[in-house]
Amino acid sequence: MADQVKYTNKLKDKRVLVIGGSSGIGYGVAEACLENGSIVTISSSNQSRIDRTIAKLQAAYPSAKSRITGHACNLGDQATLETNLETLLKTVATDHKLDHIVFTAADPLAVMKVADLTLPALISAGLIRFFAPLLLAKHAPAYLNPGPASSITLTTGSVSERPRPDWSAIGAFATGLQGMARGLALDLKPIRVNVVSPGAVDTELGRGMTEEAKGEMFKAIGEKVPTGQVGRVEDVAEAFLYLMRDGNVTGSMVSSNGGALLV
Repeated sequence: MADQVKYTNKLKDKRVLVIGGSSGIGYGVAEACLENGSIVTISSSNQSRIDRTIAKLQAAYPSAKSRITGHACNLGDQATLETNLETLLKTVATDHKLDHIVFTAADPLAVMKVADLTLPALISAGLIRFFAPLLLAKHAPAYLNPGPASSITLTTGSVSERPRPDWSAIGAFATGLQGMARGLALDLKPIRVNVVSPGAVDTELGRGMTEEAKGEMFKAIGEKVPTGQVGRVEDVAEAFLYLMRDGNVTGSMVSSNGGALLV
């Protein structure tokens, strides 16, 4: 007689859309979902990058070649943002509804002094990180299987929990994502909505830095945080998997920051 499988197969054959899945934490979530037997669709703004990412994932998981697809979706244009999101959902869920949506898409952080703030700059700073996930939530229920087994997981950052100078605009949107997740958990019930708050993570967002500068920054962070190291994508991705698996959690935030808020 075979062993029962109550816990390890919760994501097997589940359909997961990872918006922002071509790099960074989103890529890690896509990897983890494939390892857990999910059917994964990744999305980012560039189809060529998506194609390269799919090839990379298929090389890493040859047996999962048929379980990974990708579609481009430009989130950076205010005029087409909502239409693009709805088109993506329609395309991905044409034949089968989704079980989970993970939103990790991001653009360069808009660090601005308060004296330099303008309304256009604020809208631009929050377009992808804040307004896009809210508009996504507007349309997502029509494309998700109903019930608490389905979920939407958003991404914020530790600046939502500890402010930094010149990060007021970023912090406002980051903190707002916590409130968004709580509100959407009520508005979209019984579909679950949660948010992950990563601290410093070694992702491609640091690709503009020299290796020396990046190494110095990571060393400084490692010397400060209790874990002694910058977060790894494969560790932070576990927070997203937990929120997908636990059908009893909604309106909640999971922090993965190496204990940075303790020091």
